[in-house]
Amino acid sequence: MEFKKIKLKNGLTVLFERRDVPVTTVMLAAKYGAAYELVEEKGIAHFMEHLCFKGTEKRTVKQIAEEVEKVGGDLNAFTHEEVTAYHVKLPSEHLNIAMDVIFDIFFNASFPEDEVKKEANVICEEIKMYKDNPRMHVLENIKKNLYEEPFGCFIAGSQKGVKGMTREQLFKKHREMYVPSNSVLCVVGNNEFEEVISLAEKLTSQNSELEKKREVFPELRTQTASLLELRGEQGAGERNSDRLKIPEIVKKSVRDSEKRAGIEQMNLAIGFHFPHSGEDGRYVAEVFSAILGQGMSSKLFSEVREKRGLVYGVKSDLDLGKNYGYMIIWAGTDPAKEKEVVDICLEEFRKMGDISEEELAVAKVQVVGNRHVESEGSSETAVGLIMEEISGDAENYYNYEKKIDSVSLEDIKKLAGKTGYASFSLGP
Repeated sequence: MEFKKIKLKNGLTVLFERRDVPVTTVMLAAKYGAAYELVEEKGIAHFMEHLCFKGTEKRTVKQIAEEVEKVGGDLNAFTHEEVTAYHVKLPSEHLNIAMDVIFDIFFNASFPEDEVKKEANVICEEIKMYKDNPRMHVLENIKKNLYEEPFGCFIAGSQKGVKGMTREQLFKKHREMYVPSNSVLCVVGNNEFEEVISLAEKLTSQNSELEKKREVFPELRTQTASLLELRGEQGAGERNSDRLKIPEIVKKSVRDSEKRAGIEQMNLAIGFHFPHSGEDGRYVAEVFSAILGQGMSSKLFSEVREKRGLVYGVKSDLDLGKNYGYMIIWAGTDPAKEKEVVDICLEEFRKMGDISEEELAVAKVQVVGNRHVESEGSSETAVGLIMEEISGDAENYYNYEKKIDSVSLEDIKKLAGKTGYASFSLGP
């Protein structure tokens, strides 16, 4: 395995892992996500992600997709609490296409006015879809019960908030946040590091030249405002992004429920505040969750489903960021069995303090094995490297086994001693 990391003169951080398999993932991420938003702008990071695919000054919506797909590639993006990332996966020989398209939509998205209005409706349908799905609705509400606003809000925002966002507001935020000094490029595949750096420098240089042309030739501004007008002066966006801070994340632990006609199953979630991804306790959390509720051999699956037959599905899951961390236990059961299922889940959580050294050793092998299997995919590795870089240093991605091995029984017992929790349930 060959890994390299460098920061270009313009501030862009570049991560690279070379592989022998002839498939490459190119991922370009802004260090800006939903956690950075105030209540009144909730959903803006997610909205910008959608709009970046709606055309640039040199590509139409159709051309963006066609250039990648005609060589067998796949193009997509995701919005996270602390990062918004765009990625292409394609045959390694077409690295230049992936880089050119990704850099174009990332830095030069034009946000056409008609697309802003149309995409607002699309996002509202997405919000409805999540609400109509009982399981997804429960998972969104458990987060709301664990944190005050704005962090506790849904990443996509509200229908009212999304429809109230203007093209100028979205475009201005994009040009402030999507700058090299606030971005991370990760390439995982069968390519040469020197080629990646050469393309990155060339493409960021072209973006700088485009900004200058917008200033000198007003007709090239097309339907977008000048970057310089929006930033006030050259480079102001970089300084804005450096000063950007996540609003205070305030914890809470609320327990409530909701009734809805037309459904038969009770979906429930129990949430616990856990260590952040930038803390050593993050590795304890991963081992803890694996033993408790990940897989058919987990304690929750064995006790709640196999032994008692109370559910079809039950599991635990983690959401860990640099500035937050929580674990969720989710289950779907008969409404009459809700209290019994919750009581058993809480008891199994508490009993994690009684696990043996042998159980811990087995869990470590499982967690490390899961990472190896996950890392087989170049896209999964790219996500892992970027998230590690956001949390501290991408090279920690390769110290995973050592960090997991350092988890002790005392660490597990400490987490099992947590008594506070939030809960949310949705049933008929």
